[in-house]
Amino acid sequence: MAELERTAEQDLAKKVDETRQRFKDELLQDSGDKYDSRDVERLQKDDAVVEGYLTWRLYVVDDALKMIDESLQWRKEFGVNDISESTIPKWMFESGSVYLHGYDKEGNKLFWFKVKQHIKDAKTILDKKKYVAFWLERYAKKEPGMPLTVVFDMAESGLSNIDMDFVKYVINCFKIYYPKFLSKMIIVDMPWIMNAAWKIVKSWLGPEAISKLKFASKSEVQNFIGLEYLPPHMGGTDPFKYSYPPLPDDDFQTPICDNGPIVSEEETESKDGEMESKDALESSLNSEVAVKPKKVNFLEDSLRAEDNDRGDTSARTKGARKPLTTFKGPLLDVSPSEELSFGSGETEKKCLIILSNVTKNQVAFKVRTTAPEKYRVKPSSSCCEPGASVDIVVSLHGGFQASPQDRFLVMAAEMDNVGSQELTQFWKEVPKTKVMEHRYISVVQLIRLLSHQLMKLMASNSRLEQKLNSSLWVQKVLMGLVLVLVVLNLLCLYLLGTAQQPS
Repeated sequence: MAELERTAEQDLAKKVDETRQRFKDELLQDSGDKYDSRDVERLQKDDAVVEGYLTWRLYVVDDALKMIDESLQWRKEFGVNDISESTIPKWMFESGSVYLHGYDKEGNKLFWFKVKQHIKDAKTILDKKKYVAFWLERYAKKEPGMPLTVVFDMAESGLSNIDMDFVKYVINCFKIYYPKFLSKMIIVDMPWIMNAAWKIVKSWLGPEAISKLKFASKSEVQNFIGLEYLPPHMGGTDPFKYSYPPLPDDDFQTPICDNGPIVSEEETESKDGEMESKDALESSLNSEVAVKPKKVNFLEDSLRAEDNDRGDTSARTKGARKPLTTFKGPLLDVSPSEELSFGSGETEKKCLIILSNVTKNQVAFKVRTTAPEKYRVKPSSSCCEPGASVDIVVSLHGGFQASPQDRFLVMAAEMDNVGSQELTQFWKEVPKTKVMEHRYISVVQLIRLLSHQLMKLMASNSRLEQKLNSSLWVQKVLMGLVLVLVVLNLLCLYLLGTAQQPS
């Protein structure tokens, strides 16, 4: 098995090298200003980019090169590398027609299109296309390599909302411009009058993506997306309502920590205004009532409390899963690099995150998650001295299990004036451009899980075999009894016939 994996990796590496060389020889030399130099550099340095095109084109280099050429030209034409929130008209964000929010049952991010909000208009079509590109590029940078599930919410929509040129563009985004990004495309509650239009759409997808198109009613969509991420009009319980500004914050919240309950923003604002002073923050931490929030304030550990906590680090990290990989960031080296891996047993519910400061200044950090009710994180917020490391323990709480939908976000920023600010105030004032972000997904050890399921299956098969053998034995006994009865019946008939013969 290991030998096969090594061979496959070597073959893929050869394909990547061949694609890069042919791109350089056949496309790049005569390209002029056809491509953005930043995209060319990324293609030449990042194997994952090339692998994405190859995988989507079934490892046929000729097809992958055509896709790369078209994709890079589109990126240059639309100025994708320079698209930002400030370059998109504000009214588009305010409309809420397109946004990222929530996860499907497989843990893929949901990319929502509210079709009723879209009106065909030649004057704004270019801005709308750039708006979609903005969301895709934003996600690609924050969650590289992670697929998306596109949801077309057709509720209350009609023929006036169908713009075939725009729909074709969205499909091309996943078919050509962002390979491997599409997990599924779910069309929810489509009016029958639009059937003909979507048959055309189906033909555009091509054979590699046609299986990813799903048509679902309001009840059927629950097979793909849990109620917690479905809006009420689809039978869900998600209280999320899009508003702008600001942009949705990727559903990350502060995990419940050992220092006290999370206090909702609404409760805090009503009681204490902005809670600017440390005394107000400490009083909220001592509150006896824990409110399950939609939004949360950060509960920062003070530096003094963290110093006292260092003494029991070894006890705290005991039993935590040790990281084996490292992401090297501009402020912190973060281990593990991509996943927090939880086991399926009761003693395998802890993971360890190690942060190592690679700067000459103190670095503040905090940890957020999309499932704050499930996890305990200690410390959830503190700072790391220059050249030092901090161990963070993430543990599952109570009877909860890790899920592919669970995400974690580590945020870090340099503290220039050490000791002059309390952490809560620091995070309020630090510019977003100076904040390093690193994201994790939560996974259960598949090998253990599959092994457990296999053992259960084998045990079930064994019991079934025993029942079958028992059943066969019973069948044999019954057949024997039937044969005996038949013989006795024949014997009786023979004796009866003999007795009736005249002497």
